[in-house]
Amino acid sequence: MPIDDASWSELEIAAREASERAYCPYSRFRVGAAVLTDDGSIWSGCNVENASYGLTICAERNAIFHAVAAGKRVVIAIVVFTPTDRPTAPCGACRQVIFEFGAATIVRSICRGRERLEEPIRVLLPEAFGPSNLDGSFQ
Repeated sequence: MPIDDASWSELEIAAREASERAYCPYSRFRVGAAVLTDDGSIWSGCNVENASYGLTICAERNAIFHAVAAGKRVVIAIVVFTPTDRPTAPCGACRQVIFEFGAATIVRSICRGRERLEEPIRVLLPEAFGPSNLDGSFQ
């Protein structure tokens, strides 16, 4: 599904705004993300840190989980904003979650600079394991 310029713009604005709400007292690295689901809705999230670092959640997963909590199951695009001069791609855990909800998701990473990264999740997570690998016999 092609994504038009207006949708990309909305996603970028939502990701930047979400980064302003990040809870990051340890890293001070404010990350925001916004996902576009197959029904055209946009869901955003920010990173939320915790003194027990393993309990921290990244902005990408936070945005996807917001969408899932609202009943959405297919992500077609995600924008990740980092307050850096160069864009930062999602971490490995986020890549796996992105793939879980959209094997064809386009990932766009933006920053305060002009540079951007844009790749399908399959490029960022080659040979990914996902729902299509399961035969359903576990149910």
